[in-house]
Amino acid sequence: MRCPFCGHAESQVKDSRPSEDGAAIRRRRMCPECEGRFTTFERVQLRELTILKRSGRRTPFDRDKLARSVAIAIRKRPIDPEQVERMISAIVRQLESMGETELPSSAIGELVMKHLKQLDDVAYVRYASVYRDFRETSDFARFLGEEGLSEAALDER
Repeated sequence: MRCPFCGHAESQVKDSRPSEDGAAIRRRRMCPECEGRFTTFERVQLRELTILKRSGRRTPFDRDKLARSVAIAIRKRPIDPEQVERMISAIVRQLESMGETELPSSAIGELVMKHLKQLDDVAYVRYASVYRDFRETSDFARFLGEEGLSEAALDER
């Protein structure tokens, strides 16, 4: 594994252990050149997934891009990072188990929304506002009403 600090081609594994959800191996590494320490994660990849965008363009599935979009939705919310990692792993497993190598981007969006709704209402609405391309406050109000997330319903929680 190449060192992210100095670019040295080799690094030494100092510690390996399974991640919390058991879906990855967490490795602590050290560069023998600059002595920088860093962590890598090794995951099983069942198949190469290609995402079919709304524009018709095809792009390789990127787990990190999924994680970044979820991170934006949950920013400043009281959510445990371990829960987020488990959620992302579950979404990736669901995508890989669909049996298709080419998936519409809407499949990912719907899965993320389903999981965020179970995790946090605010993160769910944030993600939905981008995914469904809200333009005005009335779009938010309509969505909240359809989802049963009116102010009175949220106060009851």
